Amino acid sequence: MLNQRRSSGVIHLELDRPERGNSLGPELVEALIESVGNATAEAGVHTLVLRGAGRHFCTGLDLSELPALSDGDLLWRLVRIETLLAMVWHAPLRTVVLAHGRTWGAGADLLLACELRVAAQGTTFRFPGAQFGIVLGTRRLAERIGTDAARALVLDGGEFDAAEACSAGLVQQVADDIPLADPLVDAPTARAIRAATRPDLRDADMATLVRSAAQPGLKARITKYRERVHAARQA
Repeated sequence: MLNQRRSSGVIHLELDRPERGNSLGPELVEALIESVGNATAEAGVHTLVLRGAGRHFCTGLDLSELPALSDGDLLWRLVRIETLLAMVWHAPLRTVVLAHGRTWGAGADLLLACELRVAAQGTTFRFPGAQFGIVLGTRRLAERIGTDAARALVLDGGEFDAAEACSAGLVQQVADDIPLADPLVDAPTARAIRAATRPDLRDADMATLVRSAAQPGLKARITKYRERVHAARQA
């Protein structure tokens, strides 16, 4: 579900649920939270790299068990995803993501939480959460690409490619891989710089998410959204 390897101060985490498009089910989210926490606490680790196995980086929230889930179950899953995103966003070390295939929903939010963001040719991006009433990661997206551009992407909910993502600033490079040079700045200084340039708005981000997800009928809204997407694909 989550593969880990290390080399010369770098920890590589590979999402390994290719049969589910590396969607963020609860077990994978908890494994990521634990691994990211361990990496950020370990002396000698200066870089964390995220990538996905199979055809896609991450297709978003895992909805394979939706019929059996309650509004409360879905809320809790979203809370844990926001916890993961905040950990990556505030990580004191260099965070790198290599995206490919579908990088949608919470998967796109995971990408934008990283410091260095690279997408392969053929990568596609979507932020559909607003279409079922969820506000997840929008403030971080606005910090990356600007308020007006972020608002347009989220409200439109459409699909865009790697070149468009690079032009917008969602990713910095379109490539299949990226060489990682050793950091030029010592770890304590790098940690201080990251803290100084990342205002801690974790409580506000979580409150925004919970207010949106706690509105009654979350499961019904997601179900309706999925039916609409399915109908559009069949048309």
